[in-house]
Amino acid sequence: MHPIPLRGRPLAGGAMPAVCVPLVARTADALLAEAAAAVAGAPHLLEWRVDFLDGIERTADVVALARRLKQVAGGLPVLFTCRAPQEGGEPTALSADQVAELHAAVAASGAIDLIDIEMASEPRHLATVSRSARAHGLTLVLSFHDFQRTPPADQLLARFRQAHALGADVGKVAVMPHTPGDVLALLQATWEASEALPIAVTGMAMGPLGAPSRIVGGQFGSALTFAAGQVASAPGQLPLGELRTALDVLGRVSAR
Repeated sequence: MHPIPLRGRPLAGGAMPAVCVPLVARTADALLAEAAAAVAGAPHLLEWRVDFLDGIERTADVVALARRLKQVAGGLPVLFTCRAPQEGGEPTALSADQVAELHAAVAASGAIDLIDIEMASEPRHLATVSRSARAHGLTLVLSFHDFQRTPPADQLLARFRQAHALGADVGKVAVMPHTPGDVLALLQATWEASEALPIAVTGMAMGPLGAPSRIVGGQFGSALTFAAGQVASAPGQLPLGELRTALDVLGRVSAR
């Protein structure tokens, strides 16, 4: 199993899983307040879901806000994500070209540590973001989301393999389960990917049925889990305090 790499070191000292709180505020002031509240809960990193931001089309303002967010984060790493609407993101006024350009601009700002883009993005956009990540020493997360269903385990494993083939440092797969068997398929694929691939992987089942995957995922090789701060960014995220308690209990039991 591989923890998430961050500038040559394992994120969170190699904790499996590291805990991330997404930030989804729509204004600058609300974002910074949301970040301050999240930091107080002591997660391992923050994710800025910039697709929620009003004024996302003003790149210079986004870069300036990223720098302010980095200050508020107080040393916590920041993951920058502009999630595509077809994979659960908020609609924005940006074209695909503009999204790639925004990624590149923020990557160059020195204000973020990790960057996420969907594997299904156009190859030229993937190339732009990948080059930017490499040029500025960022951890590259390549992701796949299915908010409708859970593909079979072999197809999920293929998604993790695709992330590796595309040059990811982290392969992320999130799916919507309809049966407990779907959750098992997600965990199985995550485990197999963590054993077979030389990169960090993170897998999660969404919604109430998938909530256990956010707790036990680390036991199956998932390097990252997401907890709700003031507002959840995806269905099934547990509040940060509750997730930390559950992880602590599981860690004590596993250590016996």
